[in-house]
Amino acid sequence: MSRKTVFIAFAKEDEARRNLFTGMRVHPKTPFEFTDMAVKQPYASAWKTRVRTRIRRSHGVIALISRSTPRASGQLREIKCAAEEGKPLLGIWLDDGYRTKPAVMGSAPCRLWKWSNIASFIDRLS
Repeated sequence: MSRKTVFIAFAKEDEARRNLFTGMRVHPKTPFEFTDMAVKQPYASAWKTRVRTRIRRSHGVIALISRSTPRASGQLREIKCAAEEGKPLLGIWLDDGYRTKPAVMGSAPCRLWKWSNIASFIDRLS
C-alpha cells in the first residue's frame, strides 16, 4: 500500500495544535503523511501557486477548524483551493463548543478530533 498524503489547513494561531495533530503520523507503520504550507504572506502569488500544487499532489485535505479560522485568510484560501480542486475535505473541530463551519467548505463534513474520524476519512482516500 502506498502512503497517502493529507494536506493540513490551519490558522497560524493554531500551529501548536497542528503540531499535536500531525504528531499522530510518527509511527513507522502509519500509512499516511501530512503536509501543509505555513503562512507567511498568504497573498503572495508564489505562495498561492505552491499551495495549489501541494493540494493537487495530496490525496485529501483536513482543515483544523477553530475560533481563529474566520480571520485566517491563508487557511480559508487553502480550503477554497481544496474545494476548487475537488479534493476530499474534512473539517476537524479544535475548540469545545465552537461549531461554525467556514462557508468555503461547502458540504464537506466537520467532525470531532477523534482518531476514528480521522482514520475513516484517510481510509476512504485513493
